[in-house]
Amino acid sequence: MAMSSIHKLLTGIYIHRNFMRPRAALPPFVGSHCVDYSSSSLQKKVTSVDRTSQQGKTEEGLQGHDHKEVALDAPSPDRTPEVSFDKAIRDEAIEHFRRLKDEIVAHLRGPDGRPLQEVIMEQARVVWQFREKEDLDKWIVTSDKTIGGRSEIFLKMSKNNRSALLYGTLSSEPPQDGDSRQSGYCAMISRIPRGAFERKLSYDWSQFNTLYLRVRGDGRPWMVNIRQDTEFIQRKNQMYSYFMFTRGGPYWQEVKIPFSKFFFSNQGRVRDVQGPLVLDKISSIGFTLSDKVDGPFFLEIDFIGVFTDPAHTEEFAYENSPVLNPRLFR
Repeated sequence: MAMSSIHKLLTGIYIHRNFMRPRAALPPFVGSHCVDYSSSSLQKKVTSVDRTSQQGKTEEGLQGHDHKEVALDAPSPDRTPEVSFDKAIRDEAIEHFRRLKDEIVAHLRGPDGRPLQEVIMEQARVVWQFREKEDLDKWIVTSDKTIGGRSEIFLKMSKNNRSALLYGTLSSEPPQDGDSRQSGYCAMISRIPRGAFERKLSYDWSQFNTLYLRVRGDGRPWMVNIRQDTEFIQRKNQMYSYFMFTRGGPYWQEVKIPFSKFFFSNQGRVRDVQGPLVLDKISSIGFTLSDKVDGPFFLEIDFIGVFTDPAHTEEFAYENSPVLNPRLFR
Protein backbone atom coordinates (compact mmCIF):
# COMPACT_ATOMS: atom_id res chain seq x y z
CA MET A 1 0.00 0.00 0.00
CA ALA A 2 2.80 2.33 0.83
CA MET A 3 4.54 1.77 -2.47
CA SER A 4 1.36 2.24 -4.46
CA SER A 5 0.55 5.48 -2.68
CA ILE A 6 4.05 6.84 -3.31
CA HIS A 7 3.74 5.98 -7.02
CA LYS A 8 0.41 7.81 -7.30
CA LEU A 9 1.84 10.85 -5.55
CA LEU A 10 4.82 11.11 -7.97
CA THR A 11 2.55 10.60 -11.00
CA GLY A 12 0.26 13.39 -9.86
CA ILE A 13 3.15 15.80 -9.38
CA TYR A 14 4.43 15.07 -12.89
CA ILE A 15 0.99 15.57 -14.42
CA HIS A 16 0.52 18.77 -12.49
CA ARG A 17 3.87 20.17 -13.66
CA ASN A 18 3.50 19.34 -17.40
CA PHE A 19 -0.19 19.46 -18.26
CA MET A 20 -1.85 21.68 -15.70
CA ARG A 21 -0.21 25.06 -16.98
CA PRO A 22 -2.33 27.94 -18.38
CA ARG A 23 -3.46 27.50 -22.01
CA ALA A 24 -2.20 31.02 -23.08
CA ALA A 25 1.35 30.00 -22.31
CA LEU A 26 3.56 28.82 -25.18
CA PRO A 27 6.41 26.38 -25.26
CA PRO A 28 9.77 27.79 -24.25
CA PHE A 29 11.31 27.73 -27.76
CA VAL A 30 8.22 29.33 -29.37
CA GLY A 31 7.81 31.95 -26.68
CA SER A 32 11.40 33.14 -26.84
CA HIS A 33 11.32 33.59 -30.61
CA CYS A 34 7.96 35.31 -30.58
CA VAL A 35 9.03 37.63 -27.82
CA ASP A 36 12.27 38.51 -29.63
CA TYR A 37 10.45 39.16 -32.89
CA SER A 38 7.72 41.23 -31.32
CA SER A 39 10.23 43.20 -29.27
CA SER A 40 12.41 43.90 -32.34
CA SER A 41 9.36 45.01 -34.35
CA LEU A 42 8.33 47.24 -31.52
CA GLN A 43 11.84 48.62 -31.30
CA LYS A 44 11.84 49.30 -35.06
CA LYS A 45 8.49 51.04 -34.89
CA VAL A 46 9.50 53.04 -31.89
CA THR A 47 12.84 53.92 -33.52
CA SER A 48 11.17 55.05 -36.76
CA VAL A 49 8.67 57.10 -34.81
CA ASP A 50 11.46 58.60 -32.71
CA ARG A 51 13.49 59.42 -35.84
CA THR A 52 10.48 61.05 -37.50
CA SER A 53 9.80 63.14 -34.45
CA GLN A 54 13.50 63.92 -34.10
CA GLN A 55 13.69 65.06 -37.75
CA GLY A 56 10.61 67.20 -37.23
CA LYS A 57 12.20 68.77 -34.19
CA THR A 58 15.42 69.32 -36.12
CA GLU A 59 13.57 70.99 -39.02
CA GLU A 60 11.61 73.10 -36.57
CA GLY A 61 14.86 74.05 -34.88
CA LEU A 62 16.48 75.00 -38.19
CA GLN A 63 13.43 76.98 -39.20
CA GLY A 64 13.45 78.68 -35.86
CA HIS A 65 17.17 79.41 -36.26
CA ASP A 66 16.53 80.92 -39.69
CA HIS A 67 13.74 83.00 -38.27
CA LYS A 68 16.09 84.19 -35.55
CA GLU A 69 18.74 85.14 -38.12
CA VAL A 70 16.16 86.97 -40.22
CA ALA A 71 14.94 88.73 -37.15
CA LEU A 72 18.51 89.76 -36.37
CA ASP A 73 19.16 90.99 -39.93
CA ALA A 74 15.95 93.01 -40.09
CA PRO A 75 15.98 95.56 -37.27
CA SER A 76 12.81 96.62 -35.71
CA PRO A 77 11.36 99.85 -37.09
CA ASP A 78 10.92 101.06 -33.54
CA ARG A 79 14.67 100.86 -32.91
CA THR A 80 16.75 103.78 -34.17
CA PRO A 81 20.44 103.29 -35.03
CA GLU A 82 22.82 104.64 -32.48
CA VAL A 83 24.79 107.63 -33.78
CA SER A 84 27.72 108.94 -31.80
CA PHE A 85 28.52 112.50 -32.85
CA ASP A 86 31.46 112.61 -30.48
CA LYS A 87 33.02 109.58 -32.16
CA ALA A 88 32.41 111.01 -35.63
CA ILE A 89 33.99 114.33 -34.69
CA ARG A 90 36.92 112.58 -33.05
CA ASP A 91 37.55 110.38 -36.11
CA GLU A 92 37.30 113.39 -38.41
CA ALA A 93 39.79 115.35 -36.30
CA ILE A 94 42.21 112.41 -36.27
CA GLU A 95 41.99 112.14 -40.05
CA HIS A 96 42.68 115.87 -40.53
CA PHE A 97 45.64 115.79 -38.15
CA ARG A 98 47.03 112.82 -40.06
CA ARG A 99 46.71 114.74 -43.33
CA LEU A 100 48.35 117.78 -41.73
CA LYS A 101 51.26 115.63 -40.61
CA ASP A 102 51.69 114.26 -44.14
CA GLU A 103 51.65 117.81 -45.53
CA ILE A 104 54.33 118.96 -43.08
CA VAL A 105 56.55 115.96 -43.85
CA ALA A 106 56.11 116.52 -47.59
CA HIS A 107 56.91 120.22 -47.22
CA LEU A 108 60.10 119.43 -45.30
CA ARG A 109 61.10 116.96 -47.98
CA GLY A 110 60.59 119.50 -50.75
CA PRO A 111 57.94 121.05 -53.02
CA ASP A 112 55.07 118.61 -53.56
CA GLY A 113 56.90 116.12 -51.35
CA ARG A 114 59.82 115.71 -53.77
CA PRO A 115 63.47 116.67 -53.47
CA LEU A 116 64.21 120.27 -54.35
CA GLN A 117 66.84 119.36 -56.93
CA GLU A 118 64.37 117.15 -58.77
CA VAL A 119 61.75 119.94 -58.84
CA ILE A 120 64.26 122.51 -60.10
CA MET A 121 65.37 120.26 -62.94
CA GLU A 122 61.79 119.44 -63.91
CA GLN A 123 60.89 120.65 -67.41
CA ALA A 124 57.32 119.32 -67.66
CA ARG A 125 54.59 118.19 -65.30
CA VAL A 126 51.26 116.44 -65.82
CA VAL A 127 48.75 118.08 -63.48
CA TRP A 128 45.57 116.28 -64.53
CA GLN A 129 45.19 113.05 -66.43
CA PHE A 130 42.31 110.66 -67.00
CA ARG A 131 43.09 106.99 -66.44
CA GLU A 132 40.34 105.92 -64.05
CA LYS A 133 36.91 107.03 -62.89
CA GLU A 134 38.32 108.59 -59.72
CA ASP A 135 40.02 111.21 -61.93
CA LEU A 136 36.59 112.50 -62.94
CA ASP A 137 35.81 113.39 -59.32
CA LYS A 138 38.33 116.22 -59.56
CA TRP A 139 36.10 118.08 -62.02
CA ILE A 140 32.71 119.81 -62.09
CA VAL A 141 30.50 120.25 -65.15
CA THR A 142 27.90 123.01 -65.40
CA SER A 143 25.74 124.67 -68.02
CA ASP A 144 23.10 127.35 -68.45
CA LYS A 145 20.58 124.98 -66.87
CA THR A 146 21.46 126.66 -63.60
CA ILE A 147 19.73 129.83 -64.89
CA GLY A 148 16.92 128.05 -66.74
CA GLY A 149 18.66 127.30 -70.05
CA ARG A 150 18.48 124.10 -72.09
CA SER A 151 22.13 123.25 -72.68
CA GLU A 152 23.37 119.90 -71.40
CA ILE A 153 26.88 118.68 -70.65
CA PHE A 154 28.22 115.31 -69.46
CA LEU A 155 31.62 113.94 -68.51
CA LYS A 156 32.64 110.29 -68.62
CA MET A 157 35.58 108.03 -69.28
CA SER A 158 36.24 106.87 -72.83
CA LYS A 159 35.84 103.25 -73.84
CA ASN A 160 39.51 102.39 -73.34
CA ASN A 161 39.74 104.30 -70.02
CA ARG A 162 42.65 106.34 -71.34
CA SER A 163 40.94 109.72 -71.68
CA ALA A 164 37.90 111.76 -70.61
CA LEU A 165 35.02 112.52 -72.96
CA LEU A 166 33.21 115.83 -72.50
CA TYR A 167 30.02 115.94 -74.56
CA GLY A 168 26.55 117.39 -74.64
CA THR A 169 24.24 119.76 -76.51
CA LEU A 170 24.51 123.53 -76.69
CA SER A 171 21.34 125.62 -76.87
CA SER A 172 21.37 129.42 -77.12
CA GLU A 173 17.65 129.72 -76.40
CA PRO A 174 17.26 132.06 -73.44
CA PRO A 175 15.29 130.94 -70.39
CA GLN A 176 11.63 131.93 -70.21
CA ASP A 177 11.96 133.99 -67.04
CA GLY A 178 11.47 137.47 -68.49
CA ASP A 179 14.90 138.67 -67.28
CA SER A 180 17.60 136.75 -69.13
CA ARG A 181 18.21 137.65 -72.77
CA GLN A 182 21.28 135.55 -73.46
CA SER A 183 22.13 131.93 -72.80
CA GLY A 184 24.04 129.04 -74.25
CA TYR A 185 27.16 127.91 -72.45
CA CYS A 186 28.68 124.70 -71.08
CA ALA A 187 31.72 124.50 -68.84
CA MET A 188 34.06 122.04 -67.15
CA ILE A 189 35.93 123.29 -64.07
CA SER A 190 38.52 121.61 -61.87
CA ARG A 191 37.85 121.40 -58.16
CA ILE A 192 39.96 123.54 -55.86
CA PRO A 193 42.43 121.30 -54.02
CA ARG A 194 41.88 121.01 -50.29
CA GLY A 195 44.30 120.25 -47.50
CA ALA A 196 43.90 119.36 -43.85
CA PHE A 197 40.97 121.04 -42.12
CA GLU A 198 39.57 121.95 -45.58
CA ARG A 199 42.21 124.57 -46.22
CA LYS A 200 42.44 125.87 -49.78
CA LEU A 201 45.58 124.80 -51.60
CA SER A 202 47.03 126.20 -54.80
CA TYR A 203 49.25 125.04 -57.64
CA ASP A 204 52.70 126.54 -58.08
CA TRP A 205 53.57 126.82 -61.78
CA SER A 206 56.11 129.61 -61.39
CA GLN A 207 58.93 127.61 -62.98
CA PHE A 208 56.90 126.90 -66.15
CA ASN A 209 55.79 129.24 -68.90
CA THR A 210 53.39 127.22 -71.09
CA LEU A 211 50.14 125.30 -70.67
CA TYR A 212 50.24 121.94 -72.44
CA LEU A 213 47.16 119.90 -73.41
CA ARG A 214 46.48 116.85 -75.55
CA VAL A 215 42.92 116.93 -76.84
CA ARG A 216 40.71 115.77 -79.68
CA GLY A 217 37.68 117.89 -80.56
CA ASP A 218 35.05 118.52 -83.22
CA GLY A 219 36.37 121.82 -84.58
CA ARG A 220 34.68 124.12 -82.05
CA PRO A 221 36.57 126.91 -80.24
CA TRP A 222 36.86 126.63 -76.47
CA MET A 223 37.85 129.19 -73.87
CA VAL A 224 40.53 128.08 -71.40
CA ASN A 225 40.09 129.83 -68.03
CA ILE A 226 42.63 129.93 -65.21
CA ARG A 227 41.66 131.20 -61.76
CA GLN A 228 44.01 132.59 -59.16
CA ASP A 229 43.74 131.76 -55.50
CA THR A 230 42.28 134.77 -53.71
CA GLU A 231 40.44 135.41 -50.47
CA PHE A 232 38.83 138.65 -51.63
CA ILE A 233 35.12 138.42 -52.38
CA GLN A 234 35.25 141.13 -55.04
CA ARG A 235 37.78 139.10 -57.01
CA LYS A 236 36.02 135.75 -57.02
CA ASN A 237 34.80 136.20 -60.63
CA GLN A 238 38.17 137.29 -61.97
CA MET A 239 40.09 134.93 -64.24
CA TYR A 240 42.61 134.76 -67.04
CA SER A 241 41.43 133.37 -70.35
CA TYR A 242 42.63 132.39 -73.79
CA PHE A 243 41.19 130.55 -76.80
CA MET A 244 41.77 126.95 -77.73
CA PHE A 245 40.85 125.99 -81.30
CA THR A 246 40.25 122.33 -82.06
CA ARG A 247 40.79 120.93 -85.55
CA GLY A 248 38.27 118.11 -85.54
CA GLY A 249 38.84 114.69 -87.05
CA PRO A 250 40.18 111.45 -85.56
CA TYR A 251 43.68 112.67 -84.76
CA TRP A 252 44.95 113.94 -81.42
CA GLN A 253 46.02 117.56 -81.13
CA GLU A 254 48.73 118.96 -78.87
CA VAL A 255 47.85 122.45 -77.70
CA LYS A 256 50.53 124.74 -76.23
CA ILE A 257 49.44 128.11 -74.84
CA PRO A 258 52.03 130.41 -73.21
CA PHE A 259 50.89 131.90 -69.94
CA SER A 260 51.83 135.35 -71.26
CA LYS A 261 48.93 135.11 -73.73
CA PHE A 262 46.22 134.85 -71.08
CA PHE A 263 44.26 138.08 -70.70
CA PHE A 264 42.49 139.33 -67.60
CA SER A 265 38.67 139.25 -67.51
CA ASN A 266 35.93 139.74 -64.97
CA GLN A 267 32.46 138.18 -65.27
CA GLY A 268 33.16 137.24 -68.88
CA ARG A 269 34.30 140.70 -69.99
CA VAL A 270 37.85 141.64 -70.94
CA ARG A 271 39.14 144.40 -68.68
CA ASP A 272 40.98 147.46 -69.91
CA VAL A 273 43.60 147.17 -67.19
CA GLN A 274 45.69 144.08 -67.84
CA GLY A 275 48.35 142.33 -65.80
CA PRO A 276 50.32 139.10 -65.94
CA LEU A 277 49.07 135.90 -64.38
CA VAL A 278 50.50 135.07 -60.95
CA LEU A 279 51.65 131.49 -61.49
CA ASP A 280 52.36 130.49 -57.88
CA LYS A 281 48.72 130.95 -56.79
CA ILE A 282 46.70 128.90 -59.30
CA SER A 283 43.49 127.48 -57.84
CA SER A 284 41.68 125.90 -60.81
CA ILE A 285 41.40 125.63 -64.58
CA GLY A 286 38.30 125.37 -66.74
CA PHE A 287 37.01 124.99 -70.29
CA THR A 288 33.97 126.90 -71.57
CA LEU A 289 32.02 126.47 -74.81
CA SER A 290 29.91 129.45 -75.83
CA ASP A 291 30.19 129.88 -79.60
CA LYS A 292 26.42 130.41 -80.18
CA VAL A 293 26.25 127.36 -82.46
CA ASP A 294 23.38 125.16 -81.32
CA GLY A 295 23.85 121.43 -81.52
CA PRO A 296 25.91 118.55 -80.15
CA PHE A 297 29.57 118.87 -79.21
CA PHE A 298 32.37 116.78 -77.79
CA LEU A 299 35.90 117.24 -76.50
CA GLU A 300 38.17 114.36 -75.57
CA ILE A 301 41.01 115.14 -73.17
CA ASP A 302 44.05 112.96 -72.58
CA PHE A 303 45.98 115.07 -70.07
CA ILE A 304 46.53 118.67 -68.93
CA GLY A 305 49.98 119.79 -67.90
CA VAL A 306 52.57 122.53 -67.89
CA PHE A 307 56.08 122.70 -69.30
CA THR A 308 58.96 125.10 -69.88
CA ASP A 309 59.51 126.26 -73.45
CA PRO A 310 63.03 127.67 -73.69
CA ALA A 311 62.18 129.39 -76.98
CA HIS A 312 59.45 131.48 -75.38
CA THR A 313 60.80 134.59 -73.65
CA GLU A 314 57.75 136.86 -73.67
CA GLU A 315 56.66 138.05 -70.24
CA PHE A 316 53.28 139.58 -71.08
CA ALA A 317 51.60 139.97 -74.45
CA TYR A 318 49.41 143.00 -73.71
CA GLU A 319 50.25 146.66 -73.28
CA ASN A 320 49.22 149.04 -70.55
CA SER A 321 49.09 152.82 -70.60
CA PRO A 322 49.67 155.26 -67.74
CA VAL A 323 46.07 156.42 -68.08
CA LEU A 324 44.58 152.98 -67.58
CA ASN A 325 47.03 151.58 -65.05
CA PRO A 326 49.19 154.33 -63.51
CA ARG A 327 50.54 152.06 -60.79
CA LEU A 328 52.71 150.22 -63.33
CA PHE A 329 54.42 153.45 -64.41
CA ARG A 330 55.34 154.93 -61.05
